[in-house]
Amino acid sequence: MAAPRVPLPQLLLLVVAVLVAAAPVRRASGAGQFDVRRHLSTVTRYDVARGSTSVDSMPQIPDGCRVIHLNLVARHGTRAPTKKRIKELDRLAIRLEALMNEAEQGLKSDSLKKVPSWIKGWESRWKGRTKGGELTSEGEEELYNLATRVKERFQDLFDDEYHPDVYSIRATQVSRASASAVAFGLGLLSGKGKLGPGKNCAFSVLSESRASDICLRFFDSCETYKAYRKRKEPDVEKQKEPILEHVTAALVNRYHLNFTTQDVSSLWFLCKQEASLLNITNQACGLFNEAEVYFLEWTDDLEGFVLKGYGESINYRMGLPLLNDVVQSMEEAIIAKEENHPDGTYEKARLRFAHAETVVPFSCLLGLFLEGPDFEKIQREEALDVPPMPPQGRNWKGSVVAPFAGNNMLVLYQCPGKTSDACTSGGQNNSYFVQVLHNEVPVSMPGCGNKYFCPFEEFKERIVKPHLKHDYNMICKINPPVASEEPASFTTKVSSFFVGLFSQKGYRAVSAESVKTEL
Repeated sequence: MAAPRVPLPQLLLLVVAVLVAAAPVRRASGAGQFDVRRHLSTVTRYDVARGSTSVDSMPQIPDGCRVIHLNLVARHGTRAPTKKRIKELDRLAIRLEALMNEAEQGLKSDSLKKVPSWIKGWESRWKGRTKGGELTSEGEEELYNLATRVKERFQDLFDDEYHPDVYSIRATQVSRASASAVAFGLGLLSGKGKLGPGKNCAFSVLSESRASDICLRFFDSCETYKAYRKRKEPDVEKQKEPILEHVTAALVNRYHLNFTTQDVSSLWFLCKQEASLLNITNQACGLFNEAEVYFLEWTDDLEGFVLKGYGESINYRMGLPLLNDVVQSMEEAIIAKEENHPDGTYEKARLRFAHAETVVPFSCLLGLFLEGPDFEKIQREEALDVPPMPPQGRNWKGSVVAPFAGNNMLVLYQCPGKTSDACTSGGQNNSYFVQVLHNEVPVSMPGCGNKYFCPFEEFKERIVKPHLKHDYNMICKINPPVASEEPASFTTKVSSFFVGLFSQKGYRAVSAESVKTEL
């Protein structure tokens, strides 16, 4: 007679229990080589994420090649907790006070000594705040320093006088994203003007209405994605439950406080905020041992994978407008070079600042962070397995994929000599190659034979084209506006002419109504 099958949640809980029990109980305060700040998923600070990235060897730029265009897609820098999360921390303070009162009434003095002293009387650093989510000073520094490194790395690209059509800076209409764009612009253009001791210059940051920004906030307008996320979130919570239940049981046993899984979830969030924003690792983070941190990090990475990444093709297919914008900008740069346009008359960099929900799908469209043959699977729109649990290694880690200020740069190179497999159509005497930098580190492209320098035409054919069989409006179920039967007035015709003109140049029109609202 066959042995009865163990239900998956129970089996997962058993595996977690064995692994955690076998792991050394080492506090998350920096003992040994372990640093909890490297395991905060997408709440990880950019300098920490860069410091934990191992680079075996930097690919050499082919002889005679030079950069002619740069695309940047960046997440905003480190931010304060959002208003919703601030309320969660306020509730946690009330809950910890109740747990302490309960413990003081029922526990012996020896047991009370096991309770960390910081819990008694703890109050949130953000108590009483009614606003949240803004860029912090650390986040400003992340983007400013990123800009100075980019300017130094690509000196020839940024030696022209500033003009918004040469160096285009774009951001979403969310304050932390636009503030990140400003911080980057200050670093990039320092010394380029006549304003103040730093010789700064004023620069333009373009934003589109949050309701219609399908290039940087495509997730806001995609009804199919929103329906998928609403349907899938409960499943993700069920997948996380066994780990939260085991960690909760371990903390109750360790500290003799009647924690619930919701308490542990909030304490893990507090740990991430303290470690990332305040560099405090010996309070909330100190509650968890090393193995528990690894598993809690995995639950965050799992959520990002399923709801923003490779968990379903809609997650990244909806990013097609952004991918098209990137390719279009490179094609325009190639045309400018082939037609020998003088410097200062064409765009050299398109710099975008948005959110994790922007950067993660874009990384997936490029095929980054895949395991083995998974690139072929996403081209066929097959489901991918969730990231393996600790102690197994995995490519998909939120601290690497999209930390604060996380970014992808697509660098377009012009190289001498005509080659049949690398040149674009038109018979030009140059070859053009694309290099992808993730968080400033060159990465190989699975869709281009794991090359670091992908011929532009091959990049379009093998990485971009398979996605183009989809249309944003169709996959997101957006209905085009119904044309009016009334004849257009002369004013409307003139307005439409200029809308078409600007659209051809890569700009989006803003309606008179939205202008009034923004003013």
